[in-house]
This record gives sequence, structure tokens and C-alpha cells, in this order.
Amino acid sequence: MKVKNIKFLQLALSLVVLLGVTSCSKKSSSSGKGASQATGWNVNKKKAGFQKTGDQEAGPGLVFVEGGTYTMGKVQDDVMHDWNNSPTQQHVQSFYMDETEVTNFMYLEYLNWLKNVFPPTEENYKQIYEGALPDTLVWRNRLGYSENMTNNYLRHPAYASYPVVGVNWIQANEFSKWRTDRVNEALLEKNGFLKKDAKTLDVTAENSFNTETYFNSPSLSYGGDEKIVLKGRKGSAAKGTKTGKDGKVIPPKNIYVQRSSGLLLPEYRLPTESEWEYAAAADIGQREYNVYKGQKKYPWSGQDTRSGKRKTVGDQLANFKQGNGDYGGIAGWSDDGADITNEVKKYPANDFGLYDMAGNVAEWVADVYRPIVDNEFNDFNYFRGNQYTKNKIGKDGKAEIVTKETMKYDTLSNGKLIARTFPGQIAQVPVDKNETYLRQNFDKSNNLNYRDGDQQSSKEYKFGSSESTKDPKNMYNSPKHTLKRDSLGMPSGYDVSNKRTTLVNDKARVFKGGSWRDRAYWLDPAQRRFFPEDMATDYIGFRCAMSRVGSKSQNKKRPRN
Repeated sequence: MKVKNIKFLQLALSLVVLLGVTSCSKKSSSSGKGASQATGWNVNKKKAGFQKTGDQEAGPGLVFVEGGTYTMGKVQDDVMHDWNNSPTQQHVQSFYMDETEVTNFMYLEYLNWLKNVFPPTEENYKQIYEGALPDTLVWRNRLGYSENMTNNYLRHPAYASYPVVGVNWIQANEFSKWRTDRVNEALLEKNGFLKKDAKTLDVTAENSFNTETYFNSPSLSYGGDEKIVLKGRKGSAAKGTKTGKDGKVIPPKNIYVQRSSGLLLPEYRLPTESEWEYAAAADIGQREYNVYKGQKKYPWSGQDTRSGKRKTVGDQLANFKQGNGDYGGIAGWSDDGADITNEVKKYPANDFGLYDMAGNVAEWVADVYRPIVDNEFNDFNYFRGNQYTKNKIGKDGKAEIVTKETMKYDTLSNGKLIARTFPGQIAQVPVDKNETYLRQNFDKSNNLNYRDGDQQSSKEYKFGSSESTKDPKNMYNSPKHTLKRDSLGMPSGYDVSNKRTTLVNDKARVFKGGSWRDRAYWLDPAQRRFFPEDMATDYIGFRCAMSRVGSKSQNKKRPRN
């Protein structure tokens, strides 16, 4: 018995030693939890200058859209024969998109912030607030009574959850930039890197927050006030804080949030045309393994605009014009519930969880309009509209910050002024030869007309002729408005030529989706139209998107048996 017990103990001791050696070898190979595979250092410690890795979180109001391949363009019969949406195979990266269109309430929050920070009573800032105001006169009709909407649609609480209209493409872009800064400002405050309530109590025209300025020169945010822009987390609510023997918080020293921290979100922006169409079509609801079960006509399954489900059979799935003088149907059970726009989320979401991707209002996208989509050059994240810029560096070698004296305004063709830069932002200039020299992927800042609108594409270009070196006429013979003002300051001088053959130019932007004014034909996500970027209507709104960084999918893929 004693011999057996001794052998058993020897065997157990051998197993313990073997396990210890094995665990030591594992530790030596991985260098412990949070260690770098490159150096073996523990990079998650704040002293190392890095932060923990993690997945991107969705910003307020956004829904995750997993990217993939799809057929962009018209897959049904092209009854218009305009050939501007021929089908092409495209791939879209994963991104986030607003669950609903931007509402009046959301836009009023923007206007209220502008009014408080840049008081229109001050001459320097008068045009900022006025330039952001939606055009409420878009509701007027020569032979229709619409003063009720003109006076109430934007501001009356009854319309708070309705999509904002009367916003041009430029205004939609500026709203997106503003939203980026306000969301990231709140994230910094929540995590103890900004003084609490500074975003409302301490913000002024000269001292405000801009995301890119914070990343590049955090000490310049809020005018460089160190009592507002904090170096490290403070307060007992902050995660990871340490306290001394006296119970007081000991904040880390000389630490600002960096891009590598992953705390702040990428920019809110208008979706590209390809992103919008992909999100609207939501073909994931039509898939069988890795192929589509036919193509959708609308953002929902089926060929009809009414629901076929048992509980909601006969209900309209979108808000659109059903016929001449028929904007909603007969009052009661069978109508679509709206005569103009409708509250968001009144109709079922598509398979991505997005509402009103057909009907209600059409929506601005980021792209400059061209009759064709050049998939032969690029079929990945297609977008026409790139204008590359870089930070403007001053004589002192530092990034130049915009002040109230250096703000820039755009004068639109209708005479309206819109602010394009704000105090606190980093001034931007087009990229130059330092960035483009010997590059293969791009060679200039402005790429709006790449492979389109160049000399070789122009009808005046003569191959092999000495005249080919001369600058030809513009490929798109669109109106060219030259703003003039009379003695009373009234705008005048718009193009009245009857020789113009097109409205397409570099300021024509794509808008997608049908609206309350459109027939069912325009509800197809593939349909595309264009409108001047500085003009607004009563049927075009917008929603924001955000790029996804990191993994394509939020969930791990599992094999189907």
C-alpha cells in the first residue's frame, strides 16, 4: 500500500511540474495579457501611451449596415430610357446610417446652437444663422394654398418628428459637420476630458469645440482654456480613476484623448449614392446562402406597395403620390396616413432596420451627378466627389486656426450666404505636389471630373489635331449664373440663355428615393435624379451616415448546416 501511494504521489508531482512548464512556455510566448506581439510590452497601460483595443460603437441615431456586394442600378425595365442607372456590380464597406431622416426637431437643435453661439444680432455672425435656415417658401405654389406649411412646418411642435425639408445640399453637409463635433464633445465630457456643461455654459463664438482641432492641437480647443479642456479623467464617475489616501481622485497627467484612443467617433456625413442604394435595397432579406432570390423592386419584398401580412394586410408601406390628385388615398382605412410628409417610423423598417427609405422625402447623397457610374475604373465604395485637402500650416509651423476675421462664406447663385468655415476649425487648403508627386492613385486635389468632362471626353476634342491642345468648351453646357446686385442690393443677372442643353455641372448633386410628391415608380432604390446643390425643395430631405472602422461584421459568422 505504501509503495502504491508513493508511486501515485510521484505521478501527481510529475503532472504538476509538467503543467507548470507548459504554462510557463505559454506565458513566455504570449508575454501575458495585453502584451504586444511585436515587443512584448504591456501596451494597455496608460504609461505606454496606448489604450485598449475595442470595436466601434454606433453614434446616436445610427444603425449598423453590414457591407457586401450588390447590383447598383436599375434591374427592372428602364421605361424612361434615360440610361443613367444601368446595372453594375458594386461592393460597399460596412457603415452606419441614420435610422430615420433628419427631423425638424433635430435641425432646430442645430439652429438653436448656432443662434446661441453666433448671435445673429452681431454683425459679424448675422449671416451664419440666416445661412443655415431652411427655405420655408418651398411650400408655396402659384395655384395652391400652402401658407399653413410655410408658417408652421419647421417650427410647430406638431411637425417636430417630420423630416426637415427646404434644406439644400450645402446646408445638409454643414449640419453633418456640426453633429460630429457635438457628439464627440459630449463623449469627452462624459469621460472626464472636458469640464462638465462647458458645451452649453462656456462655449462662445471664439471658444468652441472642433473634433479635428482637438486631435491636432487639443490645447487650442475652447481657446486654450485648460480649465475646460482637461488633461486626463477627473471625477469619481470616470472609469479607471485612482484615489489617494485622502480619498481625492488622482488624474493621469498630460494625457489628452487621441485618435488611437478610439473614444471619439468618425465624422457624420452624407452617405454616398452607392451606400444609400445598398442600404435602401437591403438585399439581405432576399438572400439564400450567398446568392439573391431575385431582385427587389422596392425596399421591401414583393411587387406591391401594400402589405400582404395577415395583421396589416392592405396597409400602405410608404408615403407617396398614388395618382393624379391622389396624395394618400381615400380618407380612412385604405389611405397611407399622410397628404404631405409624415412622421418618421410610421411605416415598417426595411431589413437593415432603416425607416422611410422609400417615400416621405427623397434624400440628398454626397455624389456629384453624372449620367453614368464608371464601374470599369472602380467597383469598390464608388463615389464621385472627392476634393482632397490638408491642414493649412502658418508661418509659425503650426496648423492655422480659423478666427472670426478669417471665416469664409459661399455666395450661392440665389444670393444667399452660407458660412463654410467657423472659428476654432483648422483652415484647409487643396493638396499640392508634395502629396501628389509620383503617386499612382491620385494626381490632383479636385477629382469631380475624373474620366469625365476632360478634353478627351469633350465633343469639341479633335484627336490628332493641333487644336486638341486648346481648351475646349465645357462638356456640360449648363447655365452659368453670375450674381449681380442692383442699386438696392437686390440679386440679379441669372443666366437666361436659350442655347443651354443641360443642367448637369459640378454643382449638380444626386438625390435618391421617392417622396410624398412622387409616383411609385420613383420608390425603387435604384432610381437617381439630380438637383443644384444650392437649391432646396419641399420634397428633398436627408439623413447622415458614418464610416465603420475595423471589422466588416459585428457578429462572428457561423456555418449553416
